[in-house]
Amino acid sequence: MAQDHLAASSPLPEHARLAAFAGEWDGEEVVFPSRWTAGGPATSHVVARMDLNGFYLIQDAVQMRDGKQVFATHGIFTFDRDDRTYKLFWYDSLGYTPPSPASGGWVGQTLTLVRGSLRGNARHVYEIINEDSYSLKIQFSPDAEGWADVLTGVYRRIH
Repeated sequence: MAQDHLAASSPLPEHARLAAFAGEWDGEEVVFPSRWTAGGPATSHVVARMDLNGFYLIQDAVQMRDGKQVFATHGIFTFDRDDRTYKLFWYDSLGYTPPSPASGGWVGQTLTLVRGSLRGNARHVYEIINEDSYSLKIQFSPDAEGWADVLTGVYRRIH
């Protein structure tokens, strides 16, 4: 009997580790001046869930400044069992289509993911503070060597 190649595999412990970011979160952020926006304080509301049989963390965020929505993101996180790295497929209200996902891994409680495009390189650094809070730092670099902060934030779980 031939093996069914379409049979679903099971999520790995690496997939389950992404569940640390599942839930509803409120964030206090600092946006740094960049070519995309002026700097200043912001808040974000983040909703994330494990979905599609536990293989993906799907995250939606809305950023507010001065009482108005100014930015929104849709992120899809997973673990790639082939190359043994975490992937982040990132879409945002700036409208750029990423040529490839960000890729990276965990060191301790910190998940770092890096992606490149013709516009430059982005690095997302997520650090679990405890089960009810995490931090995020998004950085930009034209050459993937000198990194400049674009956004920093601390997110607290809403119970």
